[in-house]
Amino acid sequence: MVLGYLVRRVLQIVPTLLAIIIASFALIQFVPGDAAQTLAGETGDPVILAKARAEYGLDKPLPVQFARYVGRLVRGDLGQSYSYAQPVRRVIIGSLPTTILLTGTALLVSTVVGIVLGVVAARKPSGLVDHAIGAATLTAFAIPGFWLAQLAILFLVLRWKLFPLEGYARYGEGAPTGVFHLADVVYHLMLPATVLAISEIAAVTRIVRSSLLSQFGLDYTRVAEAKGLSKYDVLSRHALRNALLPVVTLIGTRVGFLFSGAVVIESLFSYPGLGSVLRAAATTSKDPPLLLGVVIVTSVAIVVANVVTDVVYTWVDPRVRLD
Repeated sequence: MVLGYLVRRVLQIVPTLLAIIIASFALIQFVPGDAAQTLAGETGDPVILAKARAEYGLDKPLPVQFARYVGRLVRGDLGQSYSYAQPVRRVIIGSLPTTILLTGTALLVSTVVGIVLGVVAARKPSGLVDHAIGAATLTAFAIPGFWLAQLAILFLVLRWKLFPLEGYARYGEGAPTGVFHLADVVYHLMLPATVLAISEIAAVTRIVRSSLLSQFGLDYTRVAEAKGLSKYDVLSRHALRNALLPVVTLIGTRVGFLFSGAVVIESLFSYPGLGSVLRAAATTSKDPPLLLGVVIVTSVAIVVANVVTDVVYTWVDPRVRLD
């Protein structure tokens, strides 16, 4: 049943991905700059520019360029990066692990912390702790991520020097090795991952709280309380599983927001991931193949996350079936 569902979802996402490719290809044409200039280097020689355009097919009409690109894409070829002078697939593979580490850590932290805070807030609705958590989550929603990142850099990095400013880890002479290198990676990851996770923590907390409160008064929770279980036991052992259903959906839909937020966070913290590659390709050089490659990989990641969310949903709630 799961296999049949996955096949149907793959067939459904093909038109979506095609629409994304068409829209992205069209929008990228409006990015300022000349891609041939990136290929030809600093020289402005018209002969060299014309040769570069002819070699990469940039002298062809846009429909022809698009048809050729889709043909290569079907074969798994994302094209050649103009600025990196290597296949786009290699550039993305080299940058993707650090972005997955950043977004995955932010997703894990936001899920765990959000669930814990949601349970704590729901234990005593309208109490002091509930109001404090509500105010904190509302503030987290109101603060833009890029502004929070700049505040973190200003105080935690530059003024108090609690965290490093840039990079994935220390390299070169004197760099730690072995388990100390792993600790250094975690140290560099802590601040950007936390900043990226803040708004997600707020979202998960509020969803868990409201979902738990909606379970109170239902027959199964009243029966559990009648058996003598404490409110905490009713929350954690009975109501929480049902309350997690909307959280599972939320996590799947927020993967795309985390990837888009990673672009800003990686830029501010000089974190070497896919976001930094995307920013460089869009601002410092005209590199359509790389831009399109990043957009396609991100879109596929979001679609896969939604499919995984649907499958996990059936595990959390056995009443749901993949038809």
